[in-house]
Amino acid sequence: MNVGIIGSGTMGSGIAQVAATAGCSVKLYDTNIDALHKAENTLDKILSRLIEKGRIDSAEKSRIQSNIDYVNSLHELGNSNLTIEAIVEDLDIKKKVFEHLETYVSEDCIIASNTSSLSIASIASALKKPERCIGIHFFNPAPLMKLVEVVPAIQTSEEVLSKSVDVITNWKKTVAVAKDTPGFIVNRVARPFYGEALRIYEEGIADFATIDWSLKTIGGFRMGPFELMDFIGNDVNYAVTESVFTAFYFDSRYKPSFTQKRLAEAGYLGRKSGKGYYDYSEGTAKPNPIEDKTLGDKIFNRVLVMLINEAVDALFLNIASAEDIDNAMTKGVNYPKGLLAWADEIGIENCVTTLDRLYDEYHEDRYRCSPLLRKMLRDKKTFY
Repeated sequence: MNVGIIGSGTMGSGIAQVAATAGCSVKLYDTNIDALHKAENTLDKILSRLIEKGRIDSAEKSRIQSNIDYVNSLHELGNSNLTIEAIVEDLDIKKKVFEHLETYVSEDCIIASNTSSLSIASIASALKKPERCIGIHFFNPAPLMKLVEVVPAIQTSEEVLSKSVDVITNWKKTVAVAKDTPGFIVNRVARPFYGEALRIYEEGIADFATIDWSLKTIGGFRMGPFELMDFIGNDVNYAVTESVFTAFYFDSRYKPSFTQKRLAEAGYLGRKSGKGYYDYSEGTAKPNPIEDKTLGDKIFNRVLVMLINEAVDALFLNIASAEDIDNAMTKGVNYPKGLLAWADEIGIENCVTTLDRLYDEYHEDRYRCSPLLRKMLRDKKTFY
């Protein structure tokens, strides 16, 4: 299979590695020749490290490298069966690239976008054959993360959806098919992990370190929300939150935080700037959490129930199947359990009661209980 990748940044290069490892003939395109050289050198180092770890041998390294050509002309992608765009999250730029690309590729070439939140329908509208367009959203780093969200637009043909799922499955990835709505599955369902943690901090209930401790030690998450936001970058995380909030017509469930906005404005972006919620300067000790189990349980349960409510609402609105929603959160962002399975474990009644208590306390729409969660309690049903 011939695969074209547009954009040689971290994501584009990672997708190229995945496709080349699966035996595809890949052309990685970028207008910047220096960026292409950097991508080629980076892949060489990654594959060498895999040899050192005993994951592959030198013959496999050579095979993967020989499957990738680095090109700086879009015309070079003309023989592609599948193209995946992985460039800047700018709708106008993506549409212009797709308009040009369509003049070079064959009529049956699938044209896909790796966008994490932009409308696939809007991107597809730039094409003369919009039915060939689909969202294929990898997670970073693409070679390591198992999940890929496949997002058909309303224009996408059933054949293109089926072929796309088959290709990504053959690349040894777990596919979650999602409706073309803001944030798809992961970036939608995960918002409370950050948003509710920020709200808990702003109310003065606990500091960053204590909230992170509660989610990791009691909840089993690999990273706390503030550690994770510092890792992602406060500018990036805030931009996604603001984008989802705007796209959902300012639904209060996705409301951004002034705390994060001010950090981003100050240039406190996290690890990449040396300071965020934590100070990463050399010799600076990380603050100790208050290891109070009662407080920790309270924090963890509040965040977890908000996450569960978001996952249930995604199911209620047919964004994806229950299995795909749980797979998305465990394989896309490494949650310790699927949220719907977690709801069964802690009890549907517990979820509804907690949400109703929060709503009674705040009278804010952000704490409204999903109709599906309430219906399941009434019908005494579980998700699994």
